[in-house]
Amino acid sequence: MRVAMATDAGHPGRANEDFAGAVPCGMVLVDGAGGIAGADEVCHHGIAWYATRLGGALLGALSQDRSLRDVLAEGIEHVTDAHRDTCDVAHPISPFAAVAMLRFSGGTVEHLVLGDAVALIGRASGEPVAAHDPREVVIARSFEERLKDVPEGGDEYRRLLMELRARRNSPGGFWVAKDDPRVAGEAVTGECPADDVRATALLSNGASRLVDTFGLTGWPGLLRLLETDGPAEVVRRVREAEAREGVATDDATIVCRY
Repeated sequence: MRVAMATDAGHPGRANEDFAGAVPCGMVLVDGAGGIAGADEVCHHGIAWYATRLGGALLGALSQDRSLRDVLAEGIEHVTDAHRDTCDVAHPISPFAAVAMLRFSGGTVEHLVLGDAVALIGRASGEPVAAHDPREVVIARSFEERLKDVPEGGDEYRRLLMELRARRNSPGGFWVAKDDPRVAGEAVTGECPADDVRATALLSNGASRLVDTFGLTGWPGLLRLLETDGPAEVVRRVREAEAREGVATDDATIVCRY
């Protein structure tokens, strides 16, 4: 078994808000996302803190004999309790995150995805499994169109962002890790026979852009690139594509095992 990781902050002068980690029984990726202006008044810990605390809690619980949904629910509750008394954890602009997990247990490889991260499982018997949740992407794209011609930082920009965040963790909207452990029930889950799995990876949405935004390869091609050139090369190609297409950068993180 070989594990490789790569991460690159998408915003100069700002902390990388992704977390990735691996233990013998699995891997975890948390893609932290924050609010808008004034978020530091709602939660003084910040997004990177939330992602790191949640990621560490999930990684430490992977070996327990519980479902991945239960692991996620307990992790969310643990981190929320850690700052419930000092921060407004339920506020719409308090920190939240997408989560992806893989667990190698007995004869199976289990996956869980909540939000717009990706779990990728390469199989010997056919096409890879690319587990992702499209709900946030679909809803966010409609707001991106509305925000396109709105001056950033103004009242209308803030109003639209608040409207988007009101769709989070509500029926008909999209689901992320924040303050309510019950969202774990909305996670995408599945499993594959371990003897059919040849390689696995977790990607933040800033790294999966090579496939789902720029279309420069498919999921099989991405797995081959990870195996031959490693995750740092995938991140490098993402940055090249962003520069070429004039797309704003985002934190890009990959952890893979093969």
